[in-house]
Amino acid sequence: MVGTSGSGKSTLAKELALVLGVPHLELDGVFHQPGWVPLPEEEFRRAVAAAAGGDCWVIDGNYSVVRPLVWARADTVVWLDLPKRTVMRQVVWRTLRRAVTRQELWNGNRESLRNFLTWAPEESIISWAWHNHAKNRHRYRAAAADPANARLTFIRLTSRRAISRFLAESGRGPADHGLRQEAVGSMAGAEAVETLIGVLSRASEVGD
Repeated sequence: MVGTSGSGKSTLAKELALVLGVPHLELDGVFHQPGWVPLPEEEFRRAVAAAAGGDCWVIDGNYSVVRPLVWARADTVVWLDLPKRTVMRQVVWRTLRRAVTRQELWNGNRESLRNFLTWAPEESIISWAWHNHAKNRHRYRAAAADPANARLTFIRLTSRRAISRFLAESGRGPADHGLRQEAVGSMAGAEAVETLIGVLSRASEVGD
């Protein structure tokens, strides 16, 4: 499962694993050790290779260093390619919710409101999503067209409706309760998020 940060790939991956009755691995949870310290590359590769060695699984993440390991064992690549505005609305709301509620992500790590105070991609998941959306679209479009990946089935999902339909066809009803929470948060906060996205857009234009 691949897609820009904030596209909802981990939420969808969890839902899909539940539908299929198979293990789920979120690569972020392996890579980000306590204090957001990255796992050394060789250890990361070993951990992912062990997980991918199973017969059936759902793994989500965009890490190029382990992509060959995962794709060599995969039969299908599900690519969440939602519009940039949709992704930004989701990642802004998600980051705000996580920071305010102090939600633990992996290994004791939590997101903070600092994500809103910098435009450096390495320091803000919001900026990271903004700057990598087009790059990821180009990357996975090229991967899908690459003859070297001909044995893989690529499924590109471009809307929440397509996501719900995909889950339904995977074995049960739309089950979009988790996706809805990840995607839109609460209607009460939607207007504020749209305003913030406009500010981010203008900031990006000035920065460029």
